[in-house]
Amino acid sequence: MARFKLTLEYDGTPFYGWQKQEDGPSVQASLERACEALDGAPVLVQGAGRTDSGVHALGQVAHIDLTRNITANKVREALNHHLRPDPVAVLEAEDVDDDFNARFSATKRHYLYRIIDRRPPLTLDKGQAWRIPVALDSDAMHAAAQALVGTHDFSTFRDTQCQAKSPVKTFDEIRVSRLGEEVQVTCSARSFLHRQVRSIVGSLAEVGLGKWNARDFRAALEAAKRARCGPVAPAAGLYLVAVDYPADASKN
Repeated sequence: MARFKLTLEYDGTPFYGWQKQEDGPSVQASLERACEALDGAPVLVQGAGRTDSGVHALGQVAHIDLTRNITANKVREALNHHLRPDPVAVLEAEDVDDDFNARFSATKRHYLYRIIDRRPPLTLDKGQAWRIPVALDSDAMHAAAQALVGTHDFSTFRDTQCQAKSPVKTFDEIRVSRLGEEVQVTCSARSFLHRQVRSIVGSLAEVGLGKWNARDFRAALEAAKRARCGPVAPAAGLYLVAVDYPADASKN
């Protein structure tokens, strides 16, 4: 039995999320079908994070155990073959020790949220970003977002269905920047609550629209009440960009 770390990219649009579902397609199920075709037996795919329906990934990480004697490069090539036509790609496969766990070995996760603030509808970016038809004040959004850095009770930005034991999380960094007509929100933390990023982005958009100011945003955070959250941003703009691990996570 050999363990492999997989770095994955996928378009979340056709999936009901990462986790296997009885009533619809999932990224995990797609990967497990591909792994079974490769290994000849059922394979459990364990991911670093459970992205929601419609959420994308540029650097999701998972691990698998295979019985076949096969190189990491052949694992990547074979899985990409068996994954077709699903919009999932194995960017890299690496040999790892048996104690590596995609979820529990992770030290930090990085997310990106894309907003495009233009009047015309989206064509190429439809399903890949949140369109807001009026200009946003990205500088005001960035300034307000700095209230999130550090350790806080994030109950305001926690989905009512969240199963985490505690609403307390630590944000290492959050930035709001503009690239032309695109506003990007990037954030990093060891772990996140259910729909936390989308809840935060929706409230930051209220700042960008001039409906809230930085004091309003901080007050919403400090209230620690879900009712104080602004509109939740749609799934289409959210990407799991990367997951960090200790430097010795992969075999040399």
